[in-house]
Amino acid sequence: MTSQQVRASARGRPEVTSHGAIEQAAFALFAERGFAGTTLNAIAERVGVGRRTLFRYYQSKNDIPWGQFDRTLDHFRALLDQQPDDVPVHAGVHRAVVEFNRFPSGARPSHRERMRLILTTPELQAHSVLRYAEWRRVIAEHVARRTGAQPDDLMPQVAGHVSLALSLAAYEAWLAHPEETHADGLLDLIDRAMTGLRTYLEA
Repeated sequence: MTSQQVRASARGRPEVTSHGAIEQAAFALFAERGFAGTTLNAIAERVGVGRRTLFRYYQSKNDIPWGQFDRTLDHFRALLDQQPDDVPVHAGVHRAVVEFNRFPSGARPSHRERMRLILTTPELQAHSVLRYAEWRRVIAEHVARRTGAQPDDLMPQVAGHVSLALSLAAYEAWLAHPEETHADGLLDLIDRAMTGLRTYLEA
């Protein structure tokens, strides 16, 4: 569904939109006005719905750049769960992190645009800390299951923190080269960065 949304009908049906329509409208406004200069009211107006409708999809403006984050975490858990038990835990996490960062080239907004906003916008940093913690927790739970530990034990926590640091370093390298737009370039950087996880988990 695009920003030309279904309006309230004579029967009083509520206005409807989609996550994708909201994200496209929001990112267009972020490009025009900056993140701080874009209000939820402006996003709702651009989409063609009321502010209350917007809140059915996103609890705050800070949530919009992250998309449907709960669903992406479910996908991440599934990728980790698919790793065979005879694969070393560091290799399984490595593979899952690379696959987790595989995005379609035709996504709108683009993955590069989304991650540049998340990683470079000061107003998003505090919110990002919460999202990063949820992402690390998925890895910690997987490593704990594979090693017989608890998610809050040191090694699962280290695995989560190291995986995040390696991934963010790869993203920063990717974003530093605007000519590198192909997703394979990002995946190669993450693949190379994640080899460092072996140092912490091979034992």
